[in-house]
Amino acid sequence: MSSPPQDRSWLAHARFRLASMRSLVRRGLSSLRSRGWRATWQRALLQLRPPPAPPRRALYRPAPAPFAPLSVPCTAADAAPLASVVIPVYDQCEATLACLRALAAHPPACACEVIVVDDGSTDRTCAWMAQVQGLRYHQRAANGGFIAACNDGAALARGQYLVFLNNDTIPQPGWLDALLDTFATHPDTGLAGSQLLYPDGRLQDAGGVVFADGSAWSYGRFESADDPRYSHVRQSDYCSGAALAIPRTLFQSLGGFDPRYAPAYYEDTDLAFAVRAAGHQVRMQPHSRVLHAEGTTAGTDTGSGVKASQARNRAVFAAKWADVLRSHPAPGSTPGPALLHARQRRVLVVDEAVPQPDRDSASLRQFNLLRMLCARGAHVAFLPTGLAHAGAATGALQTLGVETWHAPFASSAARWLRENAARFEVIVLTRHHLAGTYAPLLRRHAPEARLVFDTIDLHYLRERRGAQVAGDAAALRAAEATRTRELAAMAAVDLTLVVSTHEQAQLAVDAPAARVEVLSNLHEVAGPGADFDARADLVFVGGFRHPPNVDAVLWFAREVFPQVRAALPGIRFHCIGADPPPQVSALAGQPGILVHGHVPDLAPYMDRVRLAVAPLRFGAGVKGKINLSMAHGQPVVATGCAVEGMHLRDGVDVVVADDARAFADAVVSLYQDRGCWQRQAQAGLANVAEHFSLDAAQAVVQRVFFD
Repeated sequence: MSSPPQDRSWLAHARFRLASMRSLVRRGLSSLRSRGWRATWQRALLQLRPPPAPPRRALYRPAPAPFAPLSVPCTAADAAPLASVVIPVYDQCEATLACLRALAAHPPACACEVIVVDDGSTDRTCAWMAQVQGLRYHQRAANGGFIAACNDGAALARGQYLVFLNNDTIPQPGWLDALLDTFATHPDTGLAGSQLLYPDGRLQDAGGVVFADGSAWSYGRFESADDPRYSHVRQSDYCSGAALAIPRTLFQSLGGFDPRYAPAYYEDTDLAFAVRAAGHQVRMQPHSRVLHAEGTTAGTDTGSGVKASQARNRAVFAAKWADVLRSHPAPGSTPGPALLHARQRRVLVVDEAVPQPDRDSASLRQFNLLRMLCARGAHVAFLPTGLAHAGAATGALQTLGVETWHAPFASSAARWLRENAARFEVIVLTRHHLAGTYAPLLRRHAPEARLVFDTIDLHYLRERRGAQVAGDAAALRAAEATRTRELAAMAAVDLTLVVSTHEQAQLAVDAPAARVEVLSNLHEVAGPGADFDARADLVFVGGFRHPPNVDAVLWFAREVFPQVRAALPGIRFHCIGADPPPQVSALAGQPGILVHGHVPDLAPYMDRVRLAVAPLRFGAGVKGKINLSMAHGQPVVATGCAVEGMHLRDGVDVVVADDARAFADAVVSLYQDRGCWQRQAQAGLANVAEHFSLDAAQAVVQRVFFD
């Protein structure tokens, strides 16, 4: 007799908790062997502490004060601004003043002009606006309503983008630059809207949902603005006209706001539908935040005044877009991620933490994969099992359009998966300890999903090689235990990702039943950088939480670099990477060695340093440091282990040397040979484009995530 479902669920979660504890103990012991007790203790504290609270963004409100002349952002009459901010007003001069004070207090970085269109005000609006320096103030002959005022403002505008802003708003610092960035980050965007907040900070609108009968829903109303459901760039049915941006030429080609909705209501929804019909997308930009005192001008009573046109215009809109609305959700549906993204491919990626692509190659590969999935139209969610908000790194994923979860909106990874996993078609588990722990749980809660194990590299190969270099029998036994767990994780999923054909061939022997695909490092080809004569010195890049990098730098600094410096006096070695341990930091006392630690922007070192070195004596996977250098036209001297599985040819794309004497000779020779240097730089650029670019990965991404 089978157990009731709830009993089986309890058992599945008990097994999950036990597996989690075992995994944590195993990883701690492994870290002790490879990193020592101090680094292991630091990692344990990070792992076990509660996730920190997400950063809070204080809301800006101009202090109440009597009117005084002020200046708003403007551009010269003979210069074309990037954006024209059009503010239609009808009375409510105090609200308009607060809006303009906010624009003046925190001017955008981009060039813009501010246009106030006065739709027949009878209060002090005219007297005050005349004293606002930099403002373009236009008075209409008679009151014509919101649509007429906006269209008049658009006709006066000179900017590349029109930005319509209600006068009862308080735009927050950075709002306009973030809003316009939507068009650069997502080039198919035709209309972008801000995240609207009530004055008390609660969410008013994170993009609208339109039902099949033409009725609409403000997504996220009264929720937290930081809730991951609402805080990522998202395609939306429409965006409120209280704060939206559109290319001016597109607005003109569509005929502006449709006057059939005069005086107001549904004109913004209609515009969004017209933008999509013209082949563009409509997106909500959560990093553009605007406080909105809803109903200041028109009120909120739909039975009287201007607001009464809302019901009439709904019928007009529903008739105009009847064919499109047939595919929209039925009225009465509760909008949520499962409903709103039902027509997209839905992908969930689970990892320990949010990728930080400026810190390690695995993060860069993951970030670029997420970028590719979003660009191909998938809805992507990311769950860091540590649940920490990673500041700018989390914001970067949200900007891509990734639904990025964190505490306190997810109380535990297991609970979140129990409640949400079923809405995804593909779930990626990153690293073998997560795959082994979470796969059984996902089989229960998302039985229809394709489970993908992303190895990053084959850990057991790396550990085995490290043990062999160190001559450590205990570490070798631990590597074999890792092999057992890693292969078991592959057996528990539907598909395994590796980063090289070498690892794929290894698994053909070790796990012949596993379906294995190669998704290698993903890089943009940056270009050649400075020429030979404008470059100098040597560079190594690699995070020092990764034991092979520690060993590589110590070996190079102690055994190789003194020989190089003897032949090339004055040459310097730039050692770059986060979290250098004491023995690496101590290398800075050696002549010619500079230990920089983490460097947020690597481009100057890629574009101005003459050679990169990759002196790894053990490891696995594909080395992002080599890809990165080649993508910038920077030749590399590397060990055979470092170039494994990278389609590189010794003497053509790279120079390979394995002992200290040969490595030093190779560095000295290539450093001085302009012709060889130039040929290798060009070959490296071609190698990255062919094997490690985003274009090169399109076919495997299609097979793994969309077929």
